[in-house]
Amino acid sequence: MDIKTISTIESISPMQSKKNSLMRLSVAFLFVLVVYILVSFSHSDIPNNEFLIIAAVFGAYMAMNIGANDVANNVGPAVGSNALTMMSAIIIAVIFEASGALIAGGDVVSTIKKGIIDPSMIADPNVFVWAMSAALLSAALWLNIATYFKAPVSTTHSIVGGVMGGGIAATGFSIVAWDTMGKIAASWIISPVLGGLIASGFLYLIKTQIVYKKDMVLSAKKVVPILVAIMTIAFSTYLMLKGLKKIVKIDFTTALSIGVVIGIATYFIVKPLVAKSSKKLKNTRKSVNTLFTIPLIFGAALLSFAHGANDVANAIGPLAAINDAVVVGGEFGGKVGIPLWVMAVGAVGIAIGLALYGPKLIKTVGSEITQLDQMRAFSIALAAAITVIIASQLGLPVSSTHIAIGGVFGVGFLREYLDNSEKNFIKKTKNRFKEDQKELEKLQKELKKLDKKENKSKKEYQKIIDLMVKVEDLQEVVKDEKKEFKEAKKIKYVKRDTVKKIVAAWVITVPVAATLSACLFFMIKGIML
Repeated sequence: MDIKTISTIESISPMQSKKNSLMRLSVAFLFVLVVYILVSFSHSDIPNNEFLIIAAVFGAYMAMNIGANDVANNVGPAVGSNALTMMSAIIIAVIFEASGALIAGGDVVSTIKKGIIDPSMIADPNVFVWAMSAALLSAALWLNIATYFKAPVSTTHSIVGGVMGGGIAATGFSIVAWDTMGKIAASWIISPVLGGLIASGFLYLIKTQIVYKKDMVLSAKKVVPILVAIMTIAFSTYLMLKGLKKIVKIDFTTALSIGVVIGIATYFIVKPLVAKSSKKLKNTRKSVNTLFTIPLIFGAALLSFAHGANDVANAIGPLAAINDAVVVGGEFGGKVGIPLWVMAVGAVGIAIGLALYGPKLIKTVGSEITQLDQMRAFSIALAAAITVIIASQLGLPVSSTHIAIGGVFGVGFLREYLDNSEKNFIKKTKNRFKEDQKELEKLQKELKKLDKKENKSKKEYQKIIDLMVKVEDLQEVVKDEKKEFKEAKKIKYVKRDTVKKIVAAWVITVPVAATLSACLFFMIKGIML
């Protein structure tokens, strides 16, 4: 390829990138414009509807940013492990996120987001609307910034920071429930640590019970159906407690009992299927990995559905609050219904944001923290469901985003630990190889010396035979050790820079969103007064 051709390609690539960026911006702007027009016409008879229309635009922008940032946690590991292509993951996430939001999304939402502020301290409904508008826009802006820097952050924490900042700007610091904020701060540690420990625990189980066994295929036939059954129990319980709470309310004991029944049934269905698939497998890790592909795809789909059902309503809560304050009037601090159009803005916005900008964060979660395969991604998906169940029963505030990323960290650091152990193994093997090589050379010299000697005695002939056997055996040992040493894998580390960037983004999410919200509130107040 000549220099002229290379120059031509380099000049085309930036142009193509600019065209793609312009196309994405155009589609996003078109969605916001459609929301603006529809809400303007559908609420034209409502007095002072301007802020509802503006809030709807902010809500559309927020929903797209949720799709661009938060959804990556559900499908990123599946894409990183090559269980799903990027396009397949986006299609599955779009369908199940939107379905979760529209079918099983909560029909009520606390406008104060789990007691972050006391809305009774805001006497003027207009001030409340300004505060919620600022909260919505600040959370969306922060998600946009985080997505630009490829840092997956918590949507819930973003909106919490926005509501807190808007509330403080409206009435002062006394409006904030600081004990609740303390629990949220604790979740920055609780969520990733729990997710990481559980994910690494399952990966270690898979390694010790399948990967490290001499006959991996036989071991997989026994273990994989059990793991799939555990996954079924976890996701069934998770969906009943979190994803389907709008349709039917079930207590933990009942949900777990039903989950166990479904899990046992799944075990007996999956066992013969795994046995059949195992007949075609080679006794290699890569081949056995394929057994985890289908469960992983189901896991990504169910996580997306539960996320749509459980998190979308909370994320667009301020829009529902503004709708209630403008349309209904009166008290505005309690639980309010979420109109279908608000849920639709959330669901469609998430789908568009994911399709347009989701791949950037999906790549970060799936491949830019640590290398994933199906076994590792399966462990992460399973850990996400189990961690949420455990945390909810213990009353611990956790973030689904932090749990999923913590799971990625967990499997990455476990790999690093095991690879370091492998490094020691390589070192020992190398030393043993050198020692055995010296011993072999010593025996060969002795054998050669005896072989040259004339008029050998019977004893010397026997010694030659013994030496030949020893040399032959030791040659095989040295050959195996040399092969072991050469085939040993290199150490793979978790990317420290990516970890630092993500953790830093987590820590500053609430304060940055709060600061943005306060600034926006004062800006809105200045314009309106």
